[in-house]
Amino acid sequence: MATLETGVAGGVSFALTDEQRELRALAREFAEKEIRPKAAEYDEHQTHAADVVAKAHEVGLINLHIPERLGGLDLSAFDGILVNEELNWGCSGIGTTLCANGLAAGPILVAGTEEQQAEWLGPLVSEPILGCFGLTEPGAGSDVSGISTTAVRTGDEYVINGSKMFITNAGPASWIVCFASTDRSKGHKGLSAFVVPMDTPGVTIEKHLDKMGQRATDTSAVAFQDAVVPAANRLGEEGDGFKIAMQTLDFTRPGTAIGAVGVAQAAYELALDYAKERVQFGMPIAMNQGVSFLVADMATEIEAARLLCWQAAWMIDQGYGRKATKYSSFAKRFSADTAMKVTTDAVQVFGGYGYMKEYPVEKLMRDAKLFQIYEGTSQIQRLVIAKEVFLPKE
Repeated sequence: MATLETGVAGGVSFALTDEQRELRALAREFAEKEIRPKAAEYDEHQTHAADVVAKAHEVGLINLHIPERLGGLDLSAFDGILVNEELNWGCSGIGTTLCANGLAAGPILVAGTEEQQAEWLGPLVSEPILGCFGLTEPGAGSDVSGISTTAVRTGDEYVINGSKMFITNAGPASWIVCFASTDRSKGHKGLSAFVVPMDTPGVTIEKHLDKMGQRATDTSAVAFQDAVVPAANRLGEEGDGFKIAMQTLDFTRPGTAIGAVGVAQAAYELALDYAKERVQFGMPIAMNQGVSFLVADMATEIEAARLLCWQAAWMIDQGYGRKATKYSSFAKRFSADTAMKVTTDAVQVFGGYGYMKEYPVEKLMRDAKLFQIYEGTSQIQRLVIAKEVFLPKE
């Protein structure tokens, strides 16, 4: 868990409120008792953690940002990352399943009318329903302008055709926010967003994808073949899709980044304990400078990553809006790369045992890699940061 809990300097406080401490403790307890005991089994068999989703819903650790008027907790971005770190400390596969509902709800929170929010977000509060976020395609990942899924208006309806790839929670989801082009000639400015029920005729799961890590999260390819949705399911105006997607990702990136911190924290704790227990040459390997320096770097880099996430979430809560883009990318890039480095070094501390599935650091290393890829690769984060640095917004 985070060590920066108290202290005020220069008018900047790193202290958590009593309520935030309780929230984080609740999430840690849930991760320890409900997630960790099932993590290895669900990872091995790629099991969707429906039972854990139901329990998380029961105790209020999912759908954290749904407005109070809809019966939700309406937690801040900062409060949300306190929960997300602990859930991913438990297992980032199961943690991603839970946290991705925030990504799915994001476009509806950003651009939905009160009626749309009540229709699609209200039920999330009353039962453990999952949604999913459909932006990436087989031929369009980082390059959103390459989206080829189309939505053609016919009267009061749209007909959607195309495919989506790497969609988190698509299999068990009740609906998907699908980004499709309503005007191909305009590139990313021609994108629009639609809420599409997964039981709509013409919507099918093409394939459940077999992943290297985070295997407890369902990741699937989704096809749309003449899928008809009411025009009332469109979020915002035609052409607003790209803006909606970017605003959503700006909000969710600190939450994704802190998930990487949770994985790194788990690996660090395991490496620390093992280094104190494993004896070689008549002494614990922690007494070896080569090992102790690895662990010291882990501790330092995790704290730095956590602080970047805290700052980005704080900026969102303070209403910095698009000015928080750079800080969200700071957090996502650094935290994802830190998780990969820390988990790799944790395997190194464990030596040959770390490479065996019998020991949990092997899974953590596999899980960590995905943080460098989804919701904007580490390279895309660098592009965003470079743009913000060289062409800063006023």
